[in-house]
Amino acid sequence: MRKEVISIILCFAFIMGMTGCAQNISENYTFEPHKVIIDTDTGGDDAIALILAARSENIQILGVTTLAGNVSLEQSTQNALMALEVGGCDASVYRGSDHDYLGNEIMPFSVFGNDGMGDEDLVHPTGTAKKASAVDFILRTVKENPYEVEIISLGPATNIALAMEREPATMAKVKRIWSMGTSGYGMGNATPVAEFNVYKDAAAYKRMLEGGVEVTVVSFDLCRTAQWTEEDFEDISKLNETGSFVEKCYRKVREYEASNGLADGTCMTDVLAMMCVVCTGFVKDQVRCYASCITDPGETYGQVIFYRESVSYNLVDDCNDYNVMLVTEVDGGAFYKLFKEKII
Repeated sequence: MRKEVISIILCFAFIMGMTGCAQNISENYTFEPHKVIIDTDTGGDDAIALILAARSENIQILGVTTLAGNVSLEQSTQNALMALEVGGCDASVYRGSDHDYLGNEIMPFSVFGNDGMGDEDLVHPTGTAKKASAVDFILRTVKENPYEVEIISLGPATNIALAMEREPATMAKVKRIWSMGTSGYGMGNATPVAEFNVYKDAAAYKRMLEGGVEVTVVSFDLCRTAQWTEEDFEDISKLNETGSFVEKCYRKVREYEASNGLADGTCMTDVLAMMCVVCTGFVKDQVRCYASCITDPGETYGQVIFYRESVSYNLVDDCNDYNVMLVTEVDGGAFYKLFKEKII
């Protein structure tokens, strides 16, 4: 009888433990506070990343700055306003650049549909953007919070580079830049060697890397290691209104990836980058590198080359300017579950 009781207790404890892990995976992590500016060209992945940040109590969104990239500047701004509204956040939005760092118009390109949000008639924000420019806002905010502000770059680096150009001493007081960009050690999505955000404004990315601010890079090849399945999207669509919004704004890109032979899962680039900020411990490994961005015209335009610290190269001199931390591993198995818990 005693053995049977012990067995029942152990079985019950095991079931409760497994249930607890499934429902409260965030209990295995810590969530350190961050003061952030989110810089975005607001396609569907940016929008979901904004919702994640808005629903994370440890993230203080000081403001959101927009620019052209996936969509036009105006559409990017409307999408950002809508995403914040869905996320229940009243952070202010500031329009940034519709031209690249060298003054050329940024021509939008989106696999997220014409509106960047799946063409599902999702974008009806009630709020409006502020009159101040993105660059003015960035500089003012950094001055008011020296060495405290982290900038999360989810699109081309144009706004950041322009702020560095105008007031390099002020921008040197940015605590850290988180960049969803580069192809890392793998293939790109704009070209075989270049990732979209860098390719749209390689000169800006180069300026950002040389700006004297700590940069943590979440690369496109890393994002391929932690994808969402169709089952994940079906699951989240039934969760609540926010989950339905998330599923709808990602429909077009899922169709695109399936047609491109990538039906095994969907890459959640900006969402994964945001999770690296939100959740301490989600990043499992990173390496210090010197990152060099190719801006010369040609097949390698927009490629970022990473020279890893403590690695010697036969024909290249050692470099002491290790300007980035490149994230090389995340807790991919927890990615969807962590996000789901944030929007319940």
